[in-house]
Amino acid sequence: MMTKILISNVMFYGFHGVYEYEREQGQRFYFDVEMQTSNDEAADTDELDHAVDYISVYQLVKDVAEHKRFSLLEALSAHIGDQILATYATVGEVTVRVRKPSVPIAGPIDFVQVETTRSRR
Repeated sequence: MMTKILISNVMFYGFHGVYEYEREQGQRFYFDVEMQTSNDEAADTDELDHAVDYISVYQLVKDVAEHKRFSLLEALSAHIGDQILATYATVGEVTVRVRKPSVPIAGPIDFVQVETTRSRR
């Protein structure tokens, strides 16, 4: 059995970007975290101790987004994915999507998104 856990469209204020004004002023960033686990024990026991605690995953993403600084969204999303794999042994694969709505692109645009997938394989 494989279980997929999705934390979708959470927003944190961070200071990430290539340009100095982005790192000084900061802006909103939106995150999706998709985790795959083959841990049957959580389903069998119905106990949080055997599951991925998505509240603590949310807190991990919040801590990285708000307290670390990255120039590139690629580095930000990869760091979050690596931290999730290092923290939660039952997660076999994690995909992190980061959306940045305020980008220095001259034209109408909703956001730029970077997606990084990390796995134990």
